[in-house]
Amino acid sequence: MARKSTSQDVADRAGVSRSAVSFVLNGRADGNIAKDKQLRILAAAKELNYTPNAVARSLQAQRTHTIGVVTDSIAGGPFAGKLLQGASAAAFHAGYLLLVIDTEGEDVREDSAFNTLLNRQVDALVFATMSLRAHHPHSTMRGVPAVLANSFDPAGTLRSIIPDEVAGGRAATQVLLDAGHTSLAYLSGTGELVATERRTQGLDAAIAEAGLPAVAAVETGWEINDGFAAAMHLLTDDAGHSPRRDRPTGVVCANDRVALGVMLACGQLGLRVPDDLSIVGYDDDEPLARTTVPGLTTVALPHREMGEQAIELLLADLRRGAADGPGGTIAIPCPVVMRGSVAAPFA
Repeated sequence: MARKSTSQDVADRAGVSRSAVSFVLNGRADGNIAKDKQLRILAAAKELNYTPNAVARSLQAQRTHTIGVVTDSIAGGPFAGKLLQGASAAAFHAGYLLLVIDTEGEDVREDSAFNTLLNRQVDALVFATMSLRAHHPHSTMRGVPAVLANSFDPAGTLRSIIPDEVAGGRAATQVLLDAGHTSLAYLSGTGELVATERRTQGLDAAIAEAGLPAVAAVETGWEINDGFAAAMHLLTDDAGHSPRRDRPTGVVCANDRVALGVMLACGQLGLRVPDDLSIVGYDDDEPLARTTVPGLTTVALPHREMGEQAIELLLADLRRGAADGPGGTIAIPCPVVMRGSVAAPFA
């Protein structure tokens, strides 16, 4: 077996000292090593197919190049799991790996999860949740670079990265207003979720700004059958069989599953989407939102972006040697995804 090249081999090939090789390959060359020497070292390392030993570098820097992530129940989920995908990609690009522990929604497992990760000497910590909620940070998240993702610290002492749900609710409503709708309905999910409250704030603001009467939230639920039942009640006459003449022309839905239920109700009632009813969902739930007929106009939750941003903040802390980061909240935009379920209102 061929011998693996060492930093001394690179130094000999480039005609420099071993310490110069260390400076260049560890990103500390500027201001310490002349440019021509830097280029010779990089060329020699490439010729010899040399890469620094990650374990040795970690010991020298007193870092493990790992970031610990505790989640409530998202590790196996294809939807909020995008947060972990974004975090993993950002970490890997910077030479870090994630160690993930999912508590499966059991709060009592958080203590052991955080302690396990700290015993593994992770360099930083993330706590990430399936849906937006308040979270009082675990005591072990103090004294190390740490961040909350899709959850927030009510005291504001630990940084939080969350979706801008107020702006998202406003944007979902504005899509219908911009299309010319003035008679709207709002199927709001359930009221105990923070996201529902904030999306409703956004909807109310858009309606008020348009000078229209307030739209009452219809607490619906989150599943397809919930959307179907709510739509049948909303769109039909007292007998529950025929479409009402005074029905709304546009509906903002709690999520894409509820929106699909509304579409199914329209099909049963002989109403066409978007000719007879325009529908806006929320979440951009793949593959549902793209495969409905017509495609569902919706508001996307920025899970991947939240994961990426969380890691970028932690890497910035680690670069400057900060023991922990400042408090505060960063709200990530929720973009509208336009498809075919919205049109001008029927005459």
